[in-house]
Amino acid sequence: MSIRSVTTEQPEKIPPPSLEHVSSAQPPKRRWAPGDRLKHIRQKLTTRHGWVGDYDYAWLCMPTMPWRFGRSRTKQHRTGPPFYALDSELPIVLAAASGLQHALAMLAGLITPPIIFANALSLDAETSAYMISASLIGCGILSLVQMSRAKLFGGYYLGTGLISVVGTSFATLSTANAIFNAMYADGTCPSTVAADGTVTRGPCPDAYGMVLGTSIICSFLEIFMSFVPARILKRVFPPMVTGTVIVMIGASLIGSSGIPNWGGGSNDCSGRPTSGFFELCPNIAAPRPLPWGSPEFIGLGFLSFISIIITELFGSPFLKNISVIVGLAVGCIVAGAAGYIDGSSITTAPAITFLWVHTFKIRVYAPAILPMLAVYVSLAMEAIGDITASAEVSRVSVIGEEFDSRIQGGVLSDGIGGFLSALFTVTPLSIFAQNNGVIAITRCANRTAGRFCCVFLILFGVLGKISGVFLAIPNPVLGGVTTFLFATVATSGVRVLSYNRFTRRDRFVLAAAFSFGIGDLLVPTIFTHIFDAVRSPNKGLQGLFDSITIVLSTPFLISGLVALVLNLILPQEDADGDDDDVVEVVDVEAQPHSKEKELRV
Repeated sequence: MSIRSVTTEQPEKIPPPSLEHVSSAQPPKRRWAPGDRLKHIRQKLTTRHGWVGDYDYAWLCMPTMPWRFGRSRTKQHRTGPPFYALDSELPIVLAAASGLQHALAMLAGLITPPIIFANALSLDAETSAYMISASLIGCGILSLVQMSRAKLFGGYYLGTGLISVVGTSFATLSTANAIFNAMYADGTCPSTVAADGTVTRGPCPDAYGMVLGTSIICSFLEIFMSFVPARILKRVFPPMVTGTVIVMIGASLIGSSGIPNWGGGSNDCSGRPTSGFFELCPNIAAPRPLPWGSPEFIGLGFLSFISIIITELFGSPFLKNISVIVGLAVGCIVAGAAGYIDGSSITTAPAITFLWVHTFKIRVYAPAILPMLAVYVSLAMEAIGDITASAEVSRVSVIGEEFDSRIQGGVLSDGIGGFLSALFTVTPLSIFAQNNGVIAITRCANRTAGRFCCVFLILFGVLGKISGVFLAIPNPVLGGVTTFLFATVATSGVRVLSYNRFTRRDRFVLAAAFSFGIGDLLVPTIFTHIFDAVRSPNKGLQGLFDSITIVLSTPFLISGLVALVLNLILPQEDADGDDDDVVEVVDVEAQPHSKEKELRV
């Protein structure tokens, strides 16, 4: 007889709410009679309950103690505030406070991609500041679309109807770096070679325009995918595939951006050249330049990193939701006092700005088409997982036709958002998962708070000086924070992978995918010379070779492709047929949403 093993099912899906449950958790939308809406608004603005309500604001702002001693150990934990559903009445102050938390929670994730794009293309401070502002404004506008859930033809929807905020996709960031490398390699972007062999990249704003143009035509793939039934999408892109992709996105960004910036910069100075403009980090014209990896840089990044941990230990719920911003603030204060901050980006940034103040030549870069199509597939996969998580924390059903329509509307909004964001001079956007933590902690899933979040994001973008401040953040401070931020992306992927039962088949698929993904991550140049033996290819063939090379050189693309193909062609295994005599110890009490099942022979 084989050893008995205890296994757990995936977390049970929340059943459709009963009529009694709906009355308390999700109140039906109220139909206003003529004049009643005006009366309601006047009451909301002129009464204490309309402004403040009965929310426990002290709980939101009071710091916490991570350890309890003596008699305090026996004290009961303080009861949290009430839960505010999607369309329930929400006090104005609470809506604004929750919206500000959502905006600050995603702020670091929104400003990081344009900063990295600008550094990779050696763009000037004025253009870089505009890219940050455009990202904030575009995300605010398109988040309003994602929250709308507008009914279209034939039972289709646009948007999820949840607090589904969108931001610049990290998948785009990872792929764009490979595209930029190809552009500098084939001469599309200028570069110079010093006498000692050091390569210095020149400014290349046209490369950013090519990414935007390619994104426009590739966005139609995700728009088409939104009309595919959700059950088919979930079958083609199960947690095995989506989790692998998300893990590799986070891991590759840590290696290509987070850690290099922590050491002083992810530009040419990271190679520690012996001469030239990037001999020191971030460059020799900086206020206090130092060689890459200097202890001063490491210390600044560590200070920002440890500030996030201290905030998680002792901070109030409000501060815990914005711990990344706290890390940035602490690091910048110390860096400014030590003279590491260059304030020129703040002085040159305009007081007020908006979209299209700067424009880029929209063109299509043929070798980037195939990688960008893969990016939009990954955006659809991310959207399905993030919409499911948002629905769970918002206490709405995650099964049934209504939930499938939320997935359909969310993926469609993502695809249309990718098209519009490129017209806004912003790279493709995706649904952010950070805000689910804000909903869970504040117990506020109300869309009014989400609309306040969008207003704050647009306001941050319009005020151009704010973008100048973000651009002045020293690389080590940014690196210490983004390393943690990208690690949370990888952790989200691990969580998605945990939904698998990890049968022998699952482990085989995952091992094969990680063989390429992790190998590509550790030795990024392995596939760059794969077509060198082809002599004098024509322009079209060379574009195809470049496109394939970009896919093979991007860890999350190649690992996701391997996982997708193997998951489709390998036959499914019955869990009872797993021949590994392993006892899995499961703390059933710690998993209240799981089922316990004994397998007997």
